[in-house]
Amino acid sequence: MKLWGKRPSFTLLFSCLWLVACASQPVNPADLQPPTFVPQPQSEPVPSPLPTETQRPTPLPVPTHTPQPASIPPTATLAPPTPTPDPYADLTIDALTARSYGGGELDIIDTLEEGETFTRYLITYPSDGLTVYGFMNVPNEGDDFPVALVLHGYINPDEYDTLAYTQRYADALAEAGYFVIHPNFRNYPPSDEGPNPYRIGYAIDVLNLIAIIREQSQDPFGYLRRADEDRIHLWGHSMGGGVTLRVLTVNNEPYLRAAVLYGSMSGDERKNFEQIRIWSGGENGPFELAASNQKLDAISPINFLDRINTPISIHHSEADGTVPIAWSNDLCERLRALNKPVECFTYYYTPHTFRGQADELFIERVTRFFNNH
Repeated sequence: MKLWGKRPSFTLLFSCLWLVACASQPVNPADLQPPTFVPQPQSEPVPSPLPTETQRPTPLPVPTHTPQPASIPPTATLAPPTPTPDPYADLTIDALTARSYGGGELDIIDTLEEGETFTRYLITYPSDGLTVYGFMNVPNEGDDFPVALVLHGYINPDEYDTLAYTQRYADALAEAGYFVIHPNFRNYPPSDEGPNPYRIGYAIDVLNLIAIIREQSQDPFGYLRRADEDRIHLWGHSMGGGVTLRVLTVNNEPYLRAAVLYGSMSGDERKNFEQIRIWSGGENGPFELAASNQKLDAISPINFLDRINTPISIHHSEADGTVPIAWSNDLCERLRALNKPVECFTYYYTPHTFRGQADELFIERVTRFFNNH
């Protein structure tokens, strides 16, 4: 058993000696075969022993990292925002002067009254897409009548009647031989409702009516054939006076022969709407008073009196407890300073809407003034 156990060692020794002997012989490189590569399995790396404290390398300083903002990818080019329209742009005197008026026809809806000297009709006419009602007094006999447009003052629309307090003035002018038209204005039943900032809607209704009169009077069979389109007169009380003043600054054609302002509102819209805000308990006026001073100047007729060519007759009561007489006095002075044809009358002991002898005197003066022009 022991001899057998040592035999492998002897055999191994003999083999090594033989290999050494063979190695001493010269080897021809050409006789060598390329080595055969046998892949060996990879073993897990054995971690080297941890260095001791004295063997550990000095740690390198960690660089401080400053965060950089993330790059923003280029965005698509956006269209510029659409500018907000100026809500006051179309309300200036210049804008109202530049636009056109008219279109459509005045129509008779019903006969309201037949008198000895004139007949009263219920009428409608178009104004910027709205239907405006009113009445018309037409002399029974004759032709080529001068026209008078009678413009009423403020009345609560809920209490308004087409035949309002201004009927007596319209009737007096018809008796004097005038072809009288009294528009209700928009927003006064049964007229349609429409926009009316600074009461400019009312002025537009009048400007459209004037253009329709000019056009329709040429129709030999139309309702206005007996009206003289070259002799148009304006009469306005209180709110209607303010409307009249705006119309005169927008339309200064010579066929507008004369205008009467009776207890009229101011041509300064700041003064008007500061007072209107008080009257309405703050309900009316915020939009109008929110305009810049520059816009208010461009909207207010008081700044365009130089454009007026129509002779004006101003009437106001010192006892007026509604509209300050100072507004009419100021307008009178401004027109005189511009050498405009104007006459001014002060009344006493009568209210905003005249009564009694003051009213009779007023009607007499109006008729004479219109006849003179």
